[in-house]
Order: sequence, then structure tokens, then C-alpha cells
Amino acid sequence: MSFKEIDVKNIQKNPFAMIGDEWMLITAEKEGSVNTMTASWGGVGIMWGKPAATAYIRPQRCTKEFVDASEYFTLTFFGGGQKKALGYLGSVSGHDEPDKIGKTELNLTKIDGHPTFEEAALVLVCRKLYAQKMKPECFMGTEEIEKWYPDRDFHTMYIGEIVKAYEAE
Repeated sequence: MSFKEIDVKNIQKNPFAMIGDEWMLITAEKEGSVNTMTASWGGVGIMWGKPAATAYIRPQRCTKEFVDASEYFTLTFFGGGQKKALGYLGSVSGHDEPDKIGKTELNLTKIDGHPTFEEAALVLVCRKLYAQKMKPECFMGTEEIEKWYPDRDFHTMYIGEIVKAYEAE
């Protein structure tokens, strides 16, 4: 698959469907190795005058170590396809299965030196701008904590500037 660079303002897909329904992969590289995880939480918009994406990663996820170690991460969207692979990559940890990508039909590739997948419909290359662990005292109520964090394993929120966007040709 080949990709063409596009202006992020020309993305026609609904971000609620892309992230919440179709899911995405958060991918980063550390010391020559790549790790990825499926996410269905996140967002896109403008932050500090720049096109930006947010991604949320729990502390126990192997991908967090990779995102923390890298200046960049990619968000990869498959247009609703590849759900079996995304389900697997979201449920298996790189701590337990270091070659979990190899256990799927997805093919790792790089765009401008950043890891993504040949089967992608859309790739956002993000440069990390900000990271902060969510804190229980910052929640306005307890409903979300009780529902989503019974183990108190609060996500780290990453804000990345979308420096490039690519669509499959």
C-alpha cells in the first residue's frame, strides 16, 4: 500500500466513528523495536494553535513505555477493517507477547521514519507536546472512577501535534 500526504483539515471522516467505533492503533518505537495497542478513546482538534490528537494509555500497557521513550507516536485508522487484528492487539500485552504484531495479518511499515501499518486507511503522525497522568482528585464526581478505574490504574493523557497526515492511495 502506498500513502499520500494530505492536509489534516481535509480529513472527511467523523472522528467519533473513527475512534469510538472503528478504533485506532497507537504505535511508537523505542530502541529499534515497535509496539502498538488498540484504542477507542481519544480525540482530535486544535490545541495551542496546532492540529492535535489526544491518546490515553493505562500504566500497565507496554505501549506506554514506547510512547514515553519516543518524541513521536502514530495513530493508525483502518476505516472499520482489521477488527480481528485490532481486537487481538488491544487484548494482548507486548509484555507477554513481544511479537504480537507478527501474530496478526498486519504488516508493519514506516512513513517518514515513523511506524504504522501497510493496511492503514489514514495515519496521523503526532509529535508529543504534553503528557499527564489522570488524577482521582481532578474528577468532578466518582461515577467515572468507579466505572472505569476500579483498580485505580488511571490513564496517562498524551497530547500530540499532528505534524503529518497520510491517506492510503
